[in-house]
Amino acid sequence: MKNTSSSFSLISKVNLILFLLIYSYNYSQDIEPRRWSSMPLGTNVVGLGYVYTFGDLKFDPLLNVENATVSVNSLALQYVRPFKIGNKLARVDVLIPYSIASWDGVLNNVPTAVKRNGFADPRLRFSLNFIGPKAMTSKDLQEYLKENPKYTIVGASLSISFPFGQYYNDKLLNLSNNSFIFRPQVGMVHYWGKWSYEVTGSVFFYTNNNDFYNNTTKKQDPLFAMQTHLIRKFKHRIWTSLSLGYGQGGSSIVNRQPKNDERGNFLGGLSAGMPIFKNQSIKLSYGTTLTVKDIGANTNGFIFSWAAIF
Repeated sequence: MKNTSSSFSLISKVNLILFLLIYSYNYSQDIEPRRWSSMPLGTNVVGLGYVYTFGDLKFDPLLNVENATVSVNSLALQYVRPFKIGNKLARVDVLIPYSIASWDGVLNNVPTAVKRNGFADPRLRFSLNFIGPKAMTSKDLQEYLKENPKYTIVGASLSISFPFGQYYNDKLLNLSNNSFIFRPQVGMVHYWGKWSYEVTGSVFFYTNNNDFYNNTTKKQDPLFAMQTHLIRKFKHRIWTSLSLGYGQGGSSIVNRQPKNDERGNFLGGLSAGMPIFKNQSIKLSYGTTLTVKDIGANTNGFIFSWAAIF
């Protein structure tokens, strides 16, 4: 039987997306605290999250769209499994989102509403911690943490978003990007007592969407993103985090014509996690985005998630 404290320590480190940024009308950028935390071998974690996102959208003025707003209700299922490569700790994450989205605005002086519901693009991520605690069992990891109140983890990952979500080539607004997204990521977290600090950098690379609106081809430049988190642990295995992030890039080219639609977004979030049963925890979060470009989104979002170890 797994140690109760160790089991909760594990599931409290598994985070569904803290906040999903809407850009290019799809989900991409996120801020995710406790991303690089160590996990004991021989465990399986399942999480389920609900996200409600709403806000204002800024479209290309040439589209003649005014007063555009968006509202999205999303469910996300996540599975996490740690394993080892040599003596290094690795993990694999699978994320499957389902969304109900509604866009409202005035198009060519006519009030217009668009709704979509279906699966968004799933994501597979592989991670490796190459500095920090080696791959350990639950008991060994607990002993390591007691003996090392201060330590640092450095890791890298690669995630792939697959174009399996709902997509219509005769619509501009879709739940899927209809392209693969490759996201290499490097990050670190430093622990000292009840505090920890994280910083992560990543780049989003997009394959071409060869079935874009009206039989056109859409190319998208890479998007560069940074995120940072300050985390505090409390009694009874409760934790909170303050998160900040920024992303820039992602300009698109349609049929060799640059669209001049580079994104620039600030992200912020607050999050708290706590145990509810022996091997289960919940997390509550708030997130916001603010665009600094003429095209983008100003949004707010709330998330409730549950995770359990099996």
